[in-house]
Amino acid sequence: MTIRLYDTSARQIRDFTPLAAGCVSIYLCGATVQAAPHIGHIRSGLNFDMMRRWFEYRGYEVTFIRNVTDIDDKIIAKSAEQRRPWWSIGYENERAFNDGYAALGCLPPTYEPRATGHVTEMVEMMRGLIERGHAYESEGNVYFDVKSHPGYLSLSRQELDNIRQPESTGETGKRDPRDFAMWKSVKPGEPSWETPWGRGRPGWHLECSAMAHKYLGEAFDIHGGGLDLIFPHHENEIAQAKAFGDEFANYWVHNAWVTMSGEKMSKSLGNSVLVSEMVKQWRPIVLRYYLGTPHYRSMIEYSEEALREAESAFARIEGFYQRVIEKAGKPVEPAAEVPPAFAEAMDDDLGVPQALAIVHTTVRQGNSALAADDKDAAIARLSEVRAMLGVLGLDPLDPHWAGETDRGEDLHGAVDTLVRLVLEQRESARARKDWATADAIRDQLQQSGLVIEDSPTGPRWTLGPR
Repeated sequence: MTIRLYDTSARQIRDFTPLAAGCVSIYLCGATVQAAPHIGHIRSGLNFDMMRRWFEYRGYEVTFIRNVTDIDDKIIAKSAEQRRPWWSIGYENERAFNDGYAALGCLPPTYEPRATGHVTEMVEMMRGLIERGHAYESEGNVYFDVKSHPGYLSLSRQELDNIRQPESTGETGKRDPRDFAMWKSVKPGEPSWETPWGRGRPGWHLECSAMAHKYLGEAFDIHGGGLDLIFPHHENEIAQAKAFGDEFANYWVHNAWVTMSGEKMSKSLGNSVLVSEMVKQWRPIVLRYYLGTPHYRSMIEYSEEALREAESAFARIEGFYQRVIEKAGKPVEPAAEVPPAFAEAMDDDLGVPQALAIVHTTVRQGNSALAADDKDAAIARLSEVRAMLGVLGLDPLDPHWAGETDRGEDLHGAVDTLVRLVLEQRESARARKDWATADAIRDQLQQSGLVIEDSPTGPRWTLGPR
């Protein structure tokens, strides 16, 4: 068994070899909490949640760090715009992110450090970089000297001569316009912390180098994040960490975006779809299926039509669950191991689409077994499906998703009573061989969004696709 991952730094798929046998260390760039999350933000957390689950299924002990950027230019701008304390905005949106992760079934990280809680570690790293000649202080700012580190831009493979910093940053005292700020001097009305170079606040990039060092040490296995972070954020992280003396990340894994009309989903473009609103319109398990089942390196073009297709596909899986459990007359436990073809797909750069094809094939085999009245085969197929969906965090019978049923239990009970009264009228019409009335009742129910299915134990109803 060998897990293989696409390493951005190598531009190829590599066999995964952990630094410590039986252990995997992952650092994921998490939320910048200037606003509530849209589904593009949550996709990254979800993709790496599936990675973590697969490593754990394969027997690894996983340490998973996902940071929170709770101070930066955007949060300060929001604070001024809304006339609210920066920490109030950050905390509110941090909770919104965590609610979104939890709603879509993401496991909590091992640690979730905040930038503002690690100023001491940042100061230590800056002091070391200044002593080694890789950073310098100017007017209370601390900048990284990009020319001092020969490996700069090795991740994005750009040329230094082609890199230019924006002219409107307000950063002064740079030796080279391409040098980046690790620490920004205090400005009126902004939060600040004391350092040997005066009061100020963190630059964006320094926090991740410092926190990865604190929680994962000088070297760790995997650094993750969205494609948009490759430059400048991840390049600057690498420069800081390696110039400080760390080996840093052994593999770089980046997830693609959720797009709308071909553009990256972004609050600044006004095309974001907030998670808090999406979970009111769609079941969270369906959102997880929609966002988590494309390959993590593939773009997802958002549309309601695609979401409806995902809802219908998942409904077919749930219908299979229901029919087999009714046939078995008891709960069906997940298999101890996933089918080999599913494991092979997941080992190959987390090939979730290929793995999901195995799930749907197994569902079809199970439905064929039901049609042939082969109870044992149907139960065996459901057991396999539960094992596979459990690894993906998509097993409808997992306790996490029980809340979805609980929230709608009262309404479902009322609807069930009404529908059964109508179905009794249909059964009476069928008993009289009044097929026209029976068909009319069925058609009216279907027009109301219900799917009626005749089974050996009587008619069964489910909600149809939107």
